[in-house]
Amino acid sequence: DVEDLTVLPDGCGWLICEFGGEDADEASAKADRLVQALKRRGRDARLVRDRDQQQRIWRVREAGLPATAYIPGWRETHEGWEDAAVRREDLGRYLRDFKALMGRYGYDSAVYGHFGDGLIHCRINFDLASEAGLKTWTAFLSDAADLVVRYGGSLSGEHGDGQSKAELLEKMYGPELIEAQRAFKAIWDPDGRMNPGKVVDPYPIASNLREGPGYRPIEVKGAFDYPDDGHSFTQAMKRCVGVGSCRRNDSDKGVMCPSYMATLEEKHSTRGRARLLFEMVSGETITEGFASRAVEEALDLCLGCKGCRSDCPMHVDMARYKAEFRYRHYQGRMRPRAAWAMGRIRTWAELSRIAPWAANLVGQAPLVSGAAKALMGIAEARRIPRFAPRSFRTLDRSRPRRPGARGRVLLWPDTFNDYFRPATATAAVRVLEHMGFEVEVPRQRLCCGRPLYDWGWLDEARALWRRTLSTLRSDIEAGVPVVGLEPGCVSAFRDELPGLFPDDPLAKALSKQTFAFTEFIERSGAEPPAAHGEALVQIHCHHHAVLDPGAELRVLNGAGLSAHAIASGCCGMAGSFGFEAGKYAVSMAAAERALLPALRAAPSGTLILADGFSCREQIEQTSGRPTWHAAEILARGLDGAQR
Repeated sequence: DVEDLTVLPDGCGWLICEFGGEDADEASAKADRLVQALKRRGRDARLVRDRDQQQRIWRVREAGLPATAYIPGWRETHEGWEDAAVRREDLGRYLRDFKALMGRYGYDSAVYGHFGDGLIHCRINFDLASEAGLKTWTAFLSDAADLVVRYGGSLSGEHGDGQSKAELLEKMYGPELIEAQRAFKAIWDPDGRMNPGKVVDPYPIASNLREGPGYRPIEVKGAFDYPDDGHSFTQAMKRCVGVGSCRRNDSDKGVMCPSYMATLEEKHSTRGRARLLFEMVSGETITEGFASRAVEEALDLCLGCKGCRSDCPMHVDMARYKAEFRYRHYQGRMRPRAAWAMGRIRTWAELSRIAPWAANLVGQAPLVSGAAKALMGIAEARRIPRFAPRSFRTLDRSRPRRPGARGRVLLWPDTFNDYFRPATATAAVRVLEHMGFEVEVPRQRLCCGRPLYDWGWLDEARALWRRTLSTLRSDIEAGVPVVGLEPGCVSAFRDELPGLFPDDPLAKALSKQTFAFTEFIERSGAEPPAAHGEALVQIHCHHHAVLDPGAELRVLNGAGLSAHAIASGCCGMAGSFGFEAGKYAVSMAAAERALLPALRAAPSGTLILADGFSCREQIEQTSGRPTWHAAEILARGLDGAQR
């Protein structure tokens, strides 16, 4: 009803109205009338018909929780009065009274919510760390409950009452109804053992707080920097507010959280792990600190996919927390065999150059490979990847250098495309040179240390970065772009590098001038070679979480390929995770959610694209279908290859 617009308070930021379930013309006319009515009232209103723009606006609404939970320059905010509701006709007056009430108590909060239902969400800067703050907080809750009751509203319009509202329910329902609830409960639960302290005989609101005056956590600064959490690992452990977006069982709405989707166990969700880490730094329930086996067991099945970094509304980064935990957990302890076999893959790859045929014999020969897998902690069902006869850097030494009118670029020779799949890097050189760039490859053996993070080898990773920064100093200072082919490695430049060296200007510069292959092509504006055929694209998890996955499809489709991304979902290999003997079942369960069904449904002539080494191994080892990197697909165009 257009007349209901009068309930909107001054300064309202967004009013999002969705028209559905009606005749399209009728809905459009209604929307037009609403826009005109808003304009007559002096509002800047517009009707958005474009689907992409609509999705962007909805993302603004979905960002309400993280936007109000962590506000730069504000005191810490808390839930505690987050979903009261009144009749929507009363919303404007209620909001003004509620804002005035917060002002009287010295509180403030951004507000958002489901205004069409009269429901308001907010996180308020309560002081829960002092006894005086708790006294003020409980007095405010009492007055806020009185305000809602005066408007005939509900203390909990969307979520449950729980302990935070239980003591206030009598204000809303009256003593007679609460007494009836008490009598009913006594019949079925005479000893009060079922969910005690809620609704009837409630615990005091200020009891059993996560963080109260007695909260004295272990203060850990962290090996990584946490700029959005006061530069504190301890503070970062409070980032999860329990929304539970990680507890999804569908694979078409993001990557997070593949281990939960495979096991359906809370301790293997992002929320479950975050809760354990919070309890660890709190030191009450988990008293062993970083030595805790319970925390290690929960984190062990984290794939390090970084899906939570982008998909969680609070941007919890469990992969980073896992690396941070293991950095301390394994100090003075022996890491598992799989950590040495696969976390140190760069060392073994370099040693393989002595006799790659011998390394492959150990990994491939029927009589020997089983023993090798058992020794390295690799699942029997897995195939150990073959080392290439000659590494990419060895092959590249004989390449004639071609000057490029578009300037110099550095192609990063990551461990996987250097020692296992050099054809990918060779294809990338050809494409970049065709586009007019002078391609250089670092002659030194540099590495981003990606496999080290999962097992907490952070000192070693720092040492590798220092060598890279020293070796590439002149190129970094000259602003030469670095192009990476392995998404996991490019994400290390973007994420782990500035996290480990937050105050190093060289690290910041290198992070900003490093791009994934298709990101760089799109950014350059140069026209890539033509591509042909139908393609199914598996987007690497780190590509999804840290980089720009849209650039991959835009570049490929712009080149003439008909490319479609597989419905979001982790491939399940996740670096070395899927190779480990104890994790094979979880790896395959993750793959069966989206990847493998899509591969089985794809016609035999469809090209399968995957930039990530682990994704390619999972696809080839489970489906038998060959995979292509975006660089290889575009290089085919240089040869005139058709479908």
